[in-house]
Amino acid sequence: MRAARLYAARDIRIGDLDRDGALQPGHSRVRVTAVGLCGSDLHWFTEGAIGDAVLAQPLVLGHELAGVVVEGPLAGSTVGIDPAIPCGHCAVCARAQEHLCPTGRFAGHSTTDGGLREEMIWPSELLHPLPAGYDAARATLLEPLGVAVHAVDLAHLRPGSTVAVVGCGPIGLLLIQLAARVAATVIAVEPLAHRREAALRSGAHLAVHPDELAAGSGTGTGTGNSSAAAACLDDCAAVFEVSGADAGLATAGHLARPGGRVLLVGIPDADSTSFSASLFRRKGLTMAAVRRMTADAYARGIALALAGSVDVTWLTSHRFALADAAEAFTVASQRSGLKVVVDVS
Repeated sequence: MRAARLYAARDIRIGDLDRDGALQPGHSRVRVTAVGLCGSDLHWFTEGAIGDAVLAQPLVLGHELAGVVVEGPLAGSTVGIDPAIPCGHCAVCARAQEHLCPTGRFAGHSTTDGGLREEMIWPSELLHPLPAGYDAARATLLEPLGVAVHAVDLAHLRPGSTVAVVGCGPIGLLLIQLAARVAATVIAVEPLAHRREAALRSGAHLAVHPDELAAGSGTGTGTGNSSAAAACLDDCAAVFEVSGADAGLATAGHLARPGGRVLLVGIPDADSTSFSASLFRRKGLTMAAVRRMTADAYARGIALALAGSVDVTWLTSHRFALADAAEAFTVASQRSGLKVVVDVS
């Protein structure tokens, strides 16, 4: 079968890959239809690593997955695919924290091939049925939506609060949609103009360039109650830092109110980050790191998308064929659009 594999930083090659072997009990064979490119995939592409994980062998990337089951109990079904395989028997899994399993496997990470291949065998319990013919590009957005749902869980959002999202890529935009369902005011901070516009479309009351915050103008470009939002720029009960940059974390610290929460969603380029300890200490801020998603967060995200409560229909800006996967990664790394999707079959 055809597959796109990463051999080194910025070295994606299309070639033949042996199909997975015989189907084992509890597993299904899935024809992959589409894969969304995530920010973590871009770390692999640009650095040949992510955090402390370094490329050790050619790797098939891709964990935002959609497919059709061709063999197994759900044969014929369109499915979203949970990319995380926990061990299921360690103490962490026993605490219902499978997303934190220290020995779990994850599609497109380390030595576990992901979805940029025509077919894969995956545990049947990690396949989530979708309506027949559900658009594959939309289906790839269900995994990042699950991550956003998990982040909102960790934020402990309360009705009527003020929330900020720093970094408005696809996950940031999904967070804005989710936050807008609860919070009275949602502030978006993003340097790219087209993503600020997308933030407003997602429901942000104010979208500002980080330089505007540094200058203390607090005006930005907004709709609705944007004036009221501008008055809340240092009174956010929760701030989602999605950029992965130290500057973004500094912005999050300034936006958070005393006693607020800062959610670390973005992944830094290097395996470290820094922030002003005095600012965070004086404000008594709580920081929470967002690690992937819980299984129920994925299921809840799917339910929200199918009900139309979260709109994933417009977030895909580019689609490429599998043969053009290298170009897809290059375009995604330029951040000139929103979600980049590779149509595998």
